[in-house]
Amino acid sequence: MMDITTKKENDVLTISVSGRLDTATAPMLEKAVTEGIDGIRALIFDLAEMSYTSSAGLRIFLKAQKLMARQGEMKLFHVAAPIMEIFEMTGFTDILTIEANA
Repeated sequence: MMDITTKKENDVLTISVSGRLDTATAPMLEKAVTEGIDGIRALIFDLAEMSYTSSAGLRIFLKAQKLMARQGEMKLFHVAAPIMEIFEMTGFTDILTIEANA
């Protein structure tokens, strides 16, 4: 199960993800990104409550990064250690701007 919260302030969209990002829930996140990205110069993912991501979730982050490369920037905040490990193993730390949990 996954919950998504979006907050738009001026040209900044923050998407908070809670729970498991997998094949069943990835379309929800993809929809939140594609529907909210018009006119956005900064896309922020708050992953403080995300407990898991599958390859389907990684695909969404990669797609969002490609979209934002044309119109602004994308950052991932509050990435927990288990999620960070997945990003490191897949090489996504070289592609995405990520801030791990302190």
